[in-house]
Amino acid sequence: MDIQGKGAVVTGGASGLGLATTKEIIAAGGRVAILDLPTSAGETVAKDLGSAAIFCPCDVTEEEQVEAAVDRAVSELGSIYIDVNCAGIGWATRTVTRDGPHPLAPFKKVVEVNVIGTFNAIRIAASRMVKNDPEPMGDRGVIVNTSSVAAFDGQIGQVSYSASKGAVVGMTLPVARDLASLMVRCCTIAPGLFATPLLGQMNEEQRGILAANVPHPKRLGNPEEYALLARQIIENPMLNGEVIRLDGALRMPPKG
Repeated sequence: MDIQGKGAVVTGGASGLGLATTKEIIAAGGRVAILDLPTSAGETVAKDLGSAAIFCPCDVTEEEQVEAAVDRAVSELGSIYIDVNCAGIGWATRTVTRDGPHPLAPFKKVVEVNVIGTFNAIRIAASRMVKNDPEPMGDRGVIVNTSSVAAFDGQIGQVSYSASKGAVVGMTLPVARDLASLMVRCCTIAPGLFATPLLGQMNEEQRGILAANVPHPKRLGNPEEYALLARQIIENPMLNGEVIRLDGALRMPPKG
């Protein structure tokens, strides 16, 4: 798909991987609706990016809010051909600790945001994409989701996060198959260790220890590298139904 002139929605687009992707799509000639929480920096980010960006505040887990945000995106951008889902949260607790079993509430919350929120955006965005005229490469739309290497190499204490990201991996192929006859593609990126707000609470020494586990390049990934892969998925018409690890050959050990 040629991004030039296309409308896009990016969930979690006000920071981290989502912000980098927003900027990459705009650099390629697209326009972006940033879908993020009302408490995010979305309004400021959209103003800084100029006329190529709008901010549509919403909680991805709320059906009516996402419906309204996507409909506003379609109205103001003319149409949406691209949906990149970066909204997500993390949590770390062992299945059983000295205090007892893993609390259920945070597990539910992580699954709600990372799984239900991702699918909520997928289904609503796709329902608008299928009304598009196919562009010259044959697509009516492209969906890019965000999983994690934790889906495959979950570490101690990552049970809720790994379960949620594994579910995103699991939905990728069936969504791609569901939408194939409608000419909408779906892929997922599984990043390794990236310099994002999820790691922002760690000090430099802790981040250095993590980076040392990456075979090559021996560093944390940059959000711009995620954005570059998202762009390549959008632009390459044969990428469909695939989960791509973006991790410098990292395989996470049991304990970080």
